[in-house]
Amino acid sequence: MIRISDEVKHALSSGQPVVALESTLLAHGLPHPRNLEVGRALEADVWAGGAVPATIAVLGGRPTVGLTADEMERIATRSGALKLSTRDLPIAVAEGRDGATTVAATMWLAARAGVRVFATGGIGGVHRGEPRDVSADLTELGRTPMVVVCAGAKAILDLPATREALETYGVLVAGWETDELPAFYSIGSGLGVDVRVEDAAAAAALWRSHRALESPGAILLCVPPPAELALPTAEVEAQIASALRRAAAEGIRGKEITPFLLREVARLTGGRSLEANVGLLRNNVAIAARVAVALSER
Repeated sequence: MIRISDEVKHALSSGQPVVALESTLLAHGLPHPRNLEVGRALEADVWAGGAVPATIAVLGGRPTVGLTADEMERIATRSGALKLSTRDLPIAVAEGRDGATTVAATMWLAARAGVRVFATGGIGGVHRGEPRDVSADLTELGRTPMVVVCAGAKAILDLPATREALETYGVLVAGWETDELPAFYSIGSGLGVDVRVEDAAAAAALWRSHRALESPGAILLCVPPPAELALPTAEVEAQIASALRRAAAEGIRGKEITPFLLREVARLTGGRSLEANVGLLRNNVAIAARVAVALSER
């Protein structure tokens, strides 16, 4: 049922490094034409790092691992694409719909295609003030073996509760050249990681041990945002508080809350949070390519 592009299929069969990329950025994360520009830049970053990109989406009801240029433009420009977590995939397939995959759905499909490394901006987690509103990303991280490169959880979330949930789900949290969990837009959160890795070789060694032991779930490799783009924690917290008040006043909940808060924070910071988001995402993708290359070397 899953269609794998010829390019990705050849890379996997020949042992070349592959990096999975999600498609929610294209359909729901950024306005057009910035979404398409960034999507193309991310794939170029993977190529530049010596790996093959595999952007994932559902097209006309067919889960697809590795979008062509035309298919990427389709997801980025056509309205009506569903936002798909793992549980939503059967709906898009049954109804023959287009859909953009979240972290959870991207992991699920990538793992079934045989891809071992996935790069994203920030994972979902426990929502502030809503301890029962927990992203399915955490469930998927707890059960799908994969190296997931990110800048921690999105800053709009309850980071301490999310860190506790990652521990509960048995997710190994590694810090890339850091002992502290990044806070997405900001370099540090004050929360610790389980292990620090200094380079791609160390990350690859950790993954090999993880698989040799048949440990469940993912390794969450957390990378601080580039210092030149990072935002002060106090400033981000103030803008998030304002965005949360507006969301509550407008009754925004569920799947709509995360994109709303990200847009509102971007507005309140004059676009600086958006630039930080794009910069950290590209940084994560470049590091993911290095890790994928290191994994392919043995």
